[in-house]
Amino acid sequence: MAPSKKSKTVDNMNSRIKLVMKSGKAQLGYKASVKALRKSKSKMVLISSNCPPLRRSEVEYLAMLAKTQVHHYTGDNTALGTACGKLFNCSILSIIDAGDSDILTAKE
Repeated sequence: MAPSKKSKTVDNMNSRIKLVMKSGKAQLGYKASVKALRKSKSKMVLISSNCPPLRRSEVEYLAMLAKTQVHHYTGDNTALGTACGKLFNCSILSIIDAGDSDILTAKE
């Protein structure tokens, strides 16, 4: 049985996140991401699936004001933290510089 399309897109996004963490700049966490959004330094924001709704809507509003892309990550905060190569949970990831990754241009 071949892997499903959703599984491939998740793996593709995880590999892009790993490349950003290796070659680019990213801020992990809510407070750091909000600071980056307020300064308009963020180019893209990834929000995990189990982020609280109030926090999610606040980050989406700040991203809209800063004209920043928002991507709703399909995994939960544990999966997002693991994709970043960290051993802790992360509900919001803000990408400052993509580095060698094509995460800003590619859309799934």
